[in-house]
Amino acid sequence: MRLRTDLEIAQAHRLVPITEIAASVGLREEDLELYGRYKAKIGLHVLERLQERPDGKLIAVTAVTPTPLGEGKTLTTIGLTQGLGRIGKRAICTLRQPSMAPVFGIKGGAAGGGYAQVVPMEDLNLHFTGDLHAVAQAHNLLAALVDASLFHGNPLGIDPHTVTWPRTLDVNDRVLRNIVVGLGGPLNGYPRQTGFEVTAASEVMAILALTSGFQDLRRRLGRIIVAFDRTGKPVSAEDLRAAGAMAAILREAVKPNLVQTLEGQPCIVHTGPFGNIAHGQSSVLADRIALKLADYVVTESGFGADLGLQKFMDIKCRQSGLCPDCVVITCTVRSVKMHGGVGRIKAGKPLPEEIRRENVPAVEAGCQNLAHMIKIARYYGVPVVVAVNRFLDDTDAEVETILREALRAGARSAHQMNAWAEGGAGAVDLAAGVVEACACGTGFRLLYPDDLSIKEKIGIMARMVYNADGVSYDPQAEEKIGRFEALGWGRLPICMAKTHLSISHNPTWRNVPAGYVFPIRDIRASLGAGFLYPLAGAILTMPGLPSEPAAFNIDIDSEGRIKGLF
Repeated sequence: MRLRTDLEIAQAHRLVPITEIAASVGLREEDLELYGRYKAKIGLHVLERLQERPDGKLIAVTAVTPTPLGEGKTLTTIGLTQGLGRIGKRAICTLRQPSMAPVFGIKGGAAGGGYAQVVPMEDLNLHFTGDLHAVAQAHNLLAALVDASLFHGNPLGIDPHTVTWPRTLDVNDRVLRNIVVGLGGPLNGYPRQTGFEVTAASEVMAILALTSGFQDLRRRLGRIIVAFDRTGKPVSAEDLRAAGAMAAILREAVKPNLVQTLEGQPCIVHTGPFGNIAHGQSSVLADRIALKLADYVVTESGFGADLGLQKFMDIKCRQSGLCPDCVVITCTVRSVKMHGGVGRIKAGKPLPEEIRRENVPAVEAGCQNLAHMIKIARYYGVPVVVAVNRFLDDTDAEVETILREALRAGARSAHQMNAWAEGGAGAVDLAAGVVEACACGTGFRLLYPDDLSIKEKIGIMARMVYNADGVSYDPQAEEKIGRFEALGWGRLPICMAKTHLSISHNPTWRNVPAGYVFPIRDIRASLGAGFLYPLAGAILTMPGLPSEPAAFNIDIDSEGRIKGLF
């Protein structure tokens, strides 16, 4: 029997009007700005109205180092939310908005899957409420004002060779990584080399995710550094008189978006993905609103604990004061088998046969990666629960091996999860384990203090998170680190850009690489977002399309219904 696709399941579901979903957690009609019947924005005034209400428990969902197919972290987030609902808890999940870059590429969207989805999934994956477009427009306005200033006599004395602000686009497009603008004569501007990065990696997106409100948004936008003048002084968006207009463009995008799970729990979706090249979190505002409305808030971070979770803790929690009560680490049998040396998994290709066959020794070996992720989560003093996202080919012996090894590595509890096939009913045991873990209390702490040098912070991350023996720096990175320290930017936290396919910088190194040097080739300053942004290895901030992108399969039927979307 053919299994129904995620899209078929989502389209067959009867949605509840979003006003009813909102009312179920105490949101009023005047708190919402409706975008049709099934999605809405939430006004920021809700935080003031609910300020005396106690916060719920915050659960952060992360994962092992994923295969190129992903391990179902969004599925776990949604399934756990539905499971909490099944055991009588008021729960909300806060998700990152999907980028259309992977939607039309290989990885797909970010609405969950099977019977653990957020709906309407087509809207969520395609345009949604326009937030990503607003981010791109604000970002590109600043880029245009940089070039306009150079064209109109360069009154700020910008050194064109130091301009670091690219343009942005929410599509994978490798030919735009490095381009030359201003060709065609003097009327077309000052010729210089620049490029594009994917919208989710924009500092504007990071600012939107970390801001506490309209005034903070305006201040952060003004702090963006785009270049240096000929005396070495940084040039900001405020200097270019761009920040006000950028804030105006983002006026609606700053408000979180409300949708629903297949089982009727609210889901707040806000700000972008890509925890490998950005900080990859749902917004602080989404979490704060959800914590006032629910007993349990389940949020997700980008990719594995070495990326999204570390950034959640050391950037998002550091800046916002949020403190998680529990961490859930998602894994699959296929992921730990891969780390155990079996099979070569490629996105867009069928699973190799050796991955499908039972192999308990490979599972045991690959659990070293899971154990390392548990260790990372425990650095922060928060209880850890492991969720094994089960597939049809998985055997009981393989799943039991992961559950046993998770407990041995320090997880408080470990549970198999069948939310894809069963919805919330398949996550009841996981939900009960999370409730028990949240009741334990935490000794929350950060990985490093603010007052360490840039290199000291990177060194701690390299040793403790990436399991490296040390760090090397290219000359460009050395020069910039010296400049940033001299400018007083050394107190900022670190947002590492590196591959998501390995704990290390090298995407081909599986499990827990050791005995290597972690290479930093460049570092950028994101003053508006409030972090420094090193680039490790060959990480790119603009992905490319594969030879057989998902875009080939997406279409509409005669009634305008979308088909082929996962």
